Amino acid sequence: MKTRKRTTKQAARAGTESRRAFMRQAVLGGAGATAAALGTGRAALAAEDDARPIAIPKEFAEAAKVPAAPLEFPMIGAQVFARACKEEGVAALFCCPGNYLVVHAMAAAGIPTYSGRHEGSLCHAADAFCRTTGEIAATSGTEGPGFTDMICGIAAANAARSPMLVLASNTTIRGDDTERGIQDCYQQPTTEGLRKYGKRLITPERTWEYAGYAFRQLRTGVPKPVHLDFPAEVAGARFADASELEYYYDKTQYRTEAKPYPEPRAIDAAVRLLRAAARPIIVSSNGVFYHRAWDALRRLAEKAHIPVVESGAMKGQFPADHELSADAAPGALASADVVLLVGQYCMPTVGEFAFGPDARYIRIDPAAEDIGRNLPIEIGIVADEMVALEALAEAMPSQRRDAWVAEVAAARREFEAENEEFYRTGLGYTDAVHPAVIGKEVADFLYHGNLPRERTTVVQGGYGVARYTRRYLRAFRPGQVINGAYQYGAIGPDVGYALGAAVAVRHGVGAQAGYEGHPVVAITGDGGFGYSGMELETLSKYRLPVVLIVYNNNAWGTWTGQRNSPTGLPVHLFQENVRYDKVGEALGAHGEYVTRPQDFRPALDRAYEVALSESRPAVLNVQAKKEFWVRSQYPPGFLGKVEPGIMSYNH
Repeated sequence: MKTRKRTTKQAARAGTESRRAFMRQAVLGGAGATAAALGTGRAALAAEDDARPIAIPKEFAEAAKVPAAPLEFPMIGAQVFARACKEEGVAALFCCPGNYLVVHAMAAAGIPTYSGRHEGSLCHAADAFCRTTGEIAATSGTEGPGFTDMICGIAAANAARSPMLVLASNTTIRGDDTERGIQDCYQQPTTEGLRKYGKRLITPERTWEYAGYAFRQLRTGVPKPVHLDFPAEVAGARFADASELEYYYDKTQYRTEAKPYPEPRAIDAAVRLLRAAARPIIVSSNGVFYHRAWDALRRLAEKAHIPVVESGAMKGQFPADHELSADAAPGALASADVVLLVGQYCMPTVGEFAFGPDARYIRIDPAAEDIGRNLPIEIGIVADEMVALEALAEAMPSQRRDAWVAEVAAARREFEAENEEFYRTGLGYTDAVHPAVIGKEVADFLYHGNLPRERTTVVQGGYGVARYTRRYLRAFRPGQVINGAYQYGAIGPDVGYALGAAVAVRHGVGAQAGYEGHPVVAITGDGGFGYSGMELETLSKYRLPVVLIVYNNNAWGTWTGQRNSPTGLPVHLFQENVRYDKVGEALGAHGEYVTRPQDFRPALDRAYEVALSESRPAVLNVQAKKEFWVRSQYPPGFLGKVEPGIMSYNH
């Protein structure tokens, strides 16, 4: 026994010395010793993985068996609010721990609830859920740090006009002005300008009434986030019966489903202008999606033979394979003489859209006060998008514009030829993967292989890589492509967006009905991965099938503008060849590291199969070079954009 003890101690000392030697060699750059030590380390890690595999806690399965709790009196304030959310059809809740009474009540009510690693990423997830479904999603944080983590997500949702319900706790009313608790935080001024409506609830008896205020704002007109915060006295207040609540009416009595109808004179004027136009075009944006107006849009376009180009935070209101689609025809946009803007809530300024200076504009919007902002409008139609498009389709005569439609088709062919040229050029760079290769191979896989082309929802993120991949991605049904950077350009939300989209597809909510069970494909950059990459663990624990493509070019997208500044350049650079795939594996995902163009498609095939068959995420870490953005060195370099259409970035 003494000999055995002595041997064990010696082995322990030897192991310690081995680790110290590895660290010394790693610091000094001893390549051979480092490789040997890494081999030993990998074996040790493999053994540890075998002994302690990643596992989903048993509590997840147990919780799934618990039926939704009936929300009946007596109730606390949080349950009263949860009941309003349930009756209003809130389709999902994304949160981190915090605001416990409210989130627990909503989860117990049967609202699908997903908890992740960072309130900001979960706020982005709720935003993406809205963009993919057209329905309301909620997000929640605790007072102080949790709430302030959400600000970027709230701002991005506001720019995208997402009907996102922002919830947060807020210490206590009795603790006002004392800095008692986490933070004496008056939240409402913080979100001023970043939401449509906000309220700090301070009267428990009015909890149901203020839920009505919130849902009136979320369900009518131009959508935007709504922000409510709950002091403890409100969330925890007890109500024996409904008589203790003020304004406790059914939703049919505190809001209306009625839609604003267009003025007949405005419809007549629009018909005259469109009939006389030689090259009219329709811009379909967020309002068409949120007001389910895509069938009316198609009817008008086909009857009047008018091409359609999309803008907005989501794409697919008009199918990309339709002969009238101008999404992939940027060269034709400048020829348009009359532009009908439908649901374009975030208006471009003069010159921001690629239409010519002599184009005349018609705008359909539910908010009269917004018509004429940023861009001079010849005819304004104040109405719900669907009923306005239906009225126009009814009033318009059948027309043919064969020459104009042929011009759009020629521009599409020219654009596709340019994309093919970029792809062939990209294949010539053999020691890294060019973004044109990623874009073309992803598009071929999704739209020209064995998958139905309308199946897979795509989250388009990233910065530089997006300038390429957007050119190849297409949408064939509403909510199929999510424009992550829409207008606000938040940095790094893409894994959070993928979470929200995957939840939407899992439950088949709204526009995602009929696509349940299919993987989501998301694209991000290496800079973006650092912001929300930990949500891969969230995707893994909920078994959500997402294929995450990480464009790894070892730098921020700002690198090119600083490459001639030796002292400033390191600010824009990362370590080279970072293994994001290994990070994914450590968080429960499947990992692939791709360093050559010919290896990308096989890796994508494997990743998609894992996502589909095992219902878990996969990470494709695609190694590129920062120099791909330098046109003189690696043409075509960093690409520009054209708004609107598939090349658009802000719109």
